[in-house]
Amino acid sequence: MNLGYPSVFLTISTLCLTHLTPVVTEPTRSVTDSDHALKHSQSSQSPSHLAEQPSSSSRDESDRTIQDLKQVLDRHRGDRVLVLLQDFPDPDALSCAWAFQLIAKQYEIRCDLVYAGTLSHQENIALVKLTGLPVQRWTPQKARERDLSIYQGYVLIDSQGSTTQLLSLVQSADIPALIVVDHHAIQDDLKPEFADIRSHTRATATIFTQYIQAGLIKFDTGNREHVKCATALIHGLRSDTNGLMHAQEEDFLAAGFLSRFHDSQLLNAVLQASRSKQVMDVIERALRNRVLENNFSISGIGYLRYDYRDAIPQAADFLVTEENVHTAVVYGIVYDEDEDLEVVIGSLRTNKITLDPDEFIKEAFGQDSQGRFFGGGRAMAGGFEIPMGFLTGYNENSEYTQLKWQVFDAQIKQKLERLVDPEEGEIRTM
Repeated sequence: MNLGYPSVFLTISTLCLTHLTPVVTEPTRSVTDSDHALKHSQSSQSPSHLAEQPSSSSRDESDRTIQDLKQVLDRHRGDRVLVLLQDFPDPDALSCAWAFQLIAKQYEIRCDLVYAGTLSHQENIALVKLTGLPVQRWTPQKARERDLSIYQGYVLIDSQGSTTQLLSLVQSADIPALIVVDHHAIQDDLKPEFADIRSHTRATATIFTQYIQAGLIKFDTGNREHVKCATALIHGLRSDTNGLMHAQEEDFLAAGFLSRFHDSQLLNAVLQASRSKQVMDVIERALRNRVLENNFSISGIGYLRYDYRDAIPQAADFLVTEENVHTAVVYGIVYDEDEDLEVVIGSLRTNKITLDPDEFIKEAFGQDSQGRFFGGGRAMAGGFEIPMGFLTGYNENSEYTQLKWQVFDAQIKQKLERLVDPEEGEIRTM
């Protein structure tokens, strides 16, 4: 979403150059000890932690993390790996996957960056087109037709696998998990050779910028690919911190470092990408259908083509700006006729600092039969996807289609509204 302040962002980034000394802040190492990582992420939430300079122990841990990553990359020197992105990759995922590809190239590792869904958000389309970001779309059908035996491992960036349809195909081909780098809550489903999962960090772009600062690759302003990647990383960082409004010290430090290399005109061109008519139509539907209760705006927008899925988070971004609204949830039934796919997809946006989107969504929608949550979140944002299973399809019958929407719309509203206390106006997530 273009929030209209790229110039402010660029000014802050420029000031960071002269006033901030880049450092590698404390990462969470979770190669084999996810319990330790979770404990660390919970203990790092206090405001006092943000104001402190990295201690010698945190610098030591940071150094160990970098060394661990180097060792994994060195062990796989010359390999070919798949970098799996979310089905609908955002700027944070896209930019970090590119950064990883450049880092891996130092070790003669060939990376294919792939996603199964689509790019429908205008800024994501502009980012890929204007920078030449080397990402490929693999539909599940296309992936099944490929020879996956050429890959010696897979990497997850800004994800732990629950948001990509490609993970099951890769795993069924017995391709091992090599690396996971993410900033969402720990899922502990995978056992990669290396994992750096920091649920207290606002953007994965911040983590990768710290990798670059630590010397995993030396950025050069004379290298156009480096300049474009730095620009993409700034966009990813800006996107996941809501234009730096939710940024922490490490994010500002990362922005200061990246501002040495990025192209401000290119960034501005990405941010100025226009919304499509389809996105505007979805926003209009969300406005028309919204239900307001205790500063919550809840809106079901009906059916939506798969290619326009990214209109849902944009509608949530818009609804949360309404007066006296602190949280917006927008959802719809997204369908793909080619893949015979139908799923309920929703997005949450909030400016209420005491509301944890990850906790709220998991409490609202629960888990599937295999114990996997239908959704989750990060600071100020979250999302959910609920497969429709047996009820998928038969949408040529308009009466049945309408009935199916009414059932899902009512069920989702019930699950959301039960967490809102109508008398006290407080959100219950426990």
